[in-house]
Amino acid sequence: MEQASASGPPPPPPPPPAAERDMGFAERALAAAGAAVVSAVLVNPLDVAKTRLQAQAAGVVYNPIWSDFRCYPSCSTGGVNGFGPSCSPECFQYRGTMDVFSKVTRQEGLFRLWRGTGASLALAVPTVGIYLPSYDLLRNRIEEYSDHNCPELRPYAPLISGSIARSLACITCSPIELARTRMQAFKESNVGGKPPGMWKTLLGVLSSRQNITSPENFRGYHLLWTGLGAQLARDVPFSAICWTVLEPTRRHLIGLVGEKSNTAVILGANFSAGFIAGVISAGATCPLDVAKTRRQIEKDPERVLNMNTRRILLEVWRKEGINGLFRGAGPRMGRAGPSVGIVVSSYEVVKHILHRKHTEL
Repeated sequence: MEQASASGPPPPPPPPPAAERDMGFAERALAAAGAAVVSAVLVNPLDVAKTRLQAQAAGVVYNPIWSDFRCYPSCSTGGVNGFGPSCSPECFQYRGTMDVFSKVTRQEGLFRLWRGTGASLALAVPTVGIYLPSYDLLRNRIEEYSDHNCPELRPYAPLISGSIARSLACITCSPIELARTRMQAFKESNVGGKPPGMWKTLLGVLSSRQNITSPENFRGYHLLWTGLGAQLARDVPFSAICWTVLEPTRRHLIGLVGEKSNTAVILGANFSAGFIAGVISAGATCPLDVAKTRRQIEKDPERVLNMNTRRILLEVWRKEGINGLFRGAGPRMGRAGPSVGIVVSSYEVVKHILHRKHTEL
């Protein structure tokens, strides 16, 4: 940046077409919501793997005994005193992403890899529906302002817009994120019982306030925002890094093909840029994701009151070292790359189609 300023500022990228700027929030939200649905369904198994690995490291025990539990063929089915399966401890320990896939499929069934998909969809649609349109509109406004008043601000437009937009989305949808994390982290151990859904999970969170002795039972509904601080500490830096990497990468890729801005080019350039930005951002913020997961799966109401991101990170560092801070980094990065790529590319393609319709009118 210092070299560029010494030789004169580089020419600013062309502004978005007027028709795109005229697109309303509702149109942008519709495009984003459709993209979020596709992404949430495709990458949910990786989210389950990441959450299980992090929850296991936090002390969640994955060895309940119930009648329809399926052990490996090598395990004895006699059990202790003839009751339940008798499996070796290895049957209940996850050793990596593929091991989570294998054991969840064998022990709980293939569809349990999509545990929490309903909550993911309920989270993704409003979150992305708020996030991407807000980012677009804020970035356009900041770029317009910087072009007329403060050219030095323009390179920081993606970082500022992404941080603000992500904060708005996180605060709005934090209770759904809490429900999804708990649904993915815990097994259901009731014999023949159906795993609790999103609303039942949130009701369980609220019921725990009866065990808190602080004034007004910790003000009840505030528990639905448990872990919001850790979530903001993870998602705001993620968003800032992601858009700071994505925007110049996307511009460069589209610039390589010149003026041929057809749907295929837009799809490919945005998916590639989103994939790269998602992987880098997910890896950089993995310790903050570990802190968020531990905060949200904690079931002791009194301990919840004393937890914060800094304290959790220090505790993980002392007990598990660098490996603990990056627990679940593989599936997190494997999820974030295609997820960001799918959402951004689908969103931009729908915007491109709507823009063409605007120009034809």
